[in-house]
Parts: sequence; C-alpha cells; structure tokens
Amino acid sequence: MKTRESGMPDEEIWTGFFNPEKILEKLGLSSTAGSVVEFGCGYGTFSIPAAQMISGRVYAIDIDAEMVTVTAQKAQQTNLDNLQTLLRDFIKEGTGLADSSIDYVMLFNILHAEQPELLLNEALRILAPHGRLAIIHWNYDPTTPRGPSMEIRPRPEQCQVWAEAAGFQLLPPGLVDLPPYHYGLLFERVPEKERQ
Repeated sequence: MKTRESGMPDEEIWTGFFNPEKILEKLGLSSTAGSVVEFGCGYGTFSIPAAQMISGRVYAIDIDAEMVTVTAQKAQQTNLDNLQTLLRDFIKEGTGLADSSIDYVMLFNILHAEQPELLLNEALRILAPHGRLAIIHWNYDPTTPRGPSMEIRPRPEQCQVWAEAAGFQLLPPGLVDLPPYHYGLLFERVPEKERQ
C-alpha cells in the first residue's frame, strides 16, 4: 500500500530539494554504521549516499518497482556492492529483516502515512539496541514547493510523540533544521529494560 499523496516528481526536481550527504551527516550517520535501511527509497536519493558513507549494507526498500530499478541501476553504475534493493510493501508486510539486526533506519518524508505507528514499530523491531532512527519531513509550511497537504503533514512535535510512544528516545540537539524545506529528528532505540 502506498502512503497518502506518495507520488514522486521528476528526479531532477526531487533531488534539487536536498543535500543528502549533509542531511545524513547532520542526522548522525557515520562510517561505523554496520547496516542501514531506508523505508521508501524512491530514486535512491539517500540510500546511494548512505551506501557510499558506510562499509556495511544498505537495504533500500520501496513498493514501486520503477523506484527499486532506478536505485539498483545507480548502485551498479557507482560500483556499490553494499546496497541491496527490496521491492516490498513494508506497510502491509514489514521489511522482512531480522529482529535487532539494523543499526540505522531512515524514515524520510514518509510519516504522513495513514498509520505512522506501523512504520515506527517496524523500525523499532529491526533496530539493534541503541540503534538510531532518523526522521526528516517537509516543514509545516504551506509555501514549500512540494510535500503532503497540510491536513496530513506531520509537525516535528507529532513525530516526536509517535516515536517516543513506539519506544524511541530523542537525541540532542532535538529538532534539526534542514534548509530550505525540511526538518530532522534523530532518535535512539532504548532497550525495554532501560526505559523509564
């Protein structure tokens, strides 16, 4: 099942909205991450740079066969042998990845889904203890050139409430400004025995 208002613009337009390397750096992705997952990889805008940053494996998952093909072709063209694409409806079926097997999850521009808690619960399931969850979304501002309608566009504080309810803890500095159109939040999976 695709998320609400999930259509992708032309790639040239889409990539103009982001500086992926800078965003990943600001959201704590480092070469020490052993494995990374992106829920809804699209054109590979973030999956490809993530695979270039880490020595471990990146799982780029999407429900759209065209997006999976585009991302796989880019990985091949850039000689990335640590990126694996998965065509999968992760909202209905989950990721298919093992419990506690992942170090870093990217939920980028996707929490306007009808049931964001499903995505957050799946991220929690696959993340290792103290694994990181990175969220970015469009600013809550009707003047952004893209993004879901304001009725379903989550505010940063909503994302924080959802993530904390799932079992994540917000990491400093809290809200991260990702100009010109996005914000970011970085969380850590807190093991149950350590939750207050």
